Amino acid sequence: MKDKRILFVSSEQIPYLPENNVSKMAFEVPKEMHHQGVQIRMFMPRFGVINERRHQLHEVIRLSGMNLIINDMDMPLIIKVASVPKERMQVYFIDNEEYFKRKAIFTDEEGKLFEDNDERAIFFAKGVIETVKKLKWAPDIIHVHGWMASLLPLYLREYYKNDPLFADSKIVTSVFEYGTNGVLSNEELVNKIKFDSIPDEKLKSFQIDDENGFMRIAIENSDAVIKGCDNLNEKTTKLIDDLDIPVLDYHPLEDFKEAYSNFYLNEVL
Repeated sequence: MKDKRILFVSSEQIPYLPENNVSKMAFEVPKEMHHQGVQIRMFMPRFGVINERRHQLHEVIRLSGMNLIINDMDMPLIIKVASVPKERMQVYFIDNEEYFKRKAIFTDEEGKLFEDNDERAIFFAKGVIETVKKLKWAPDIIHVHGWMASLLPLYLREYYKNDPLFADSKIVTSVFEYGTNGVLSNEELVNKIKFDSIPDEKLKSFQIDDENGFMRIAIENSDAVIKGCDNLNEKTTKLIDDLDIPVLDYHPLEDFKEAYSNFYLNEVL
């Protein structure tokens, strides 16, 4: 894996957010790849619950300053960065005061999903891609963790399909069992994505009346899939199995290292 480039994009990651299956693997996988000599970049949203002083986040002026168009609105993009404690790795944070300043992640104090979670996901996907373009850093693999990162494969396949920087990039999605995960699968979301000239036929998975639209969209637009947990439901398993793409079965934290490396090199690239 030495000298390969992997872009890791996640909704959540330790030590910046609480530990769960997504946040833990989104940290441990890039850490291991980094130890193997892989060039990595890590991105996540700068949620308002992240303590900027404790984690020493600071704005990267040369990367900030552009506006992203989200549903016909100009939304300023702010890029912040922090160094992972005890590791020679950096995390880039996608920030915007309208979407990420609030002191919460996906839900309000009453446990209700934020109505703009869809726009936050679109902003995050476009923000990551635009920042990587500014870095002029062409990844060999783009590995996605978590539902708020799940629009990135769709946007790479459609909105940025003619961008030469990503022409040879392979997309891998880790699939987890979310339960009620903050996903808004509805007509309003579809219309916001269609504003970016993404065709109807690419959005059919959002028209199914359940909470897994984001996950399905990510899987359908990926080159390979990793099962991130051992309790995926039957619908998810069937969706993965019906696609003619490489699939890595679930590997727990204690034995994922060799399996992931072999999968990247021998199945994805």
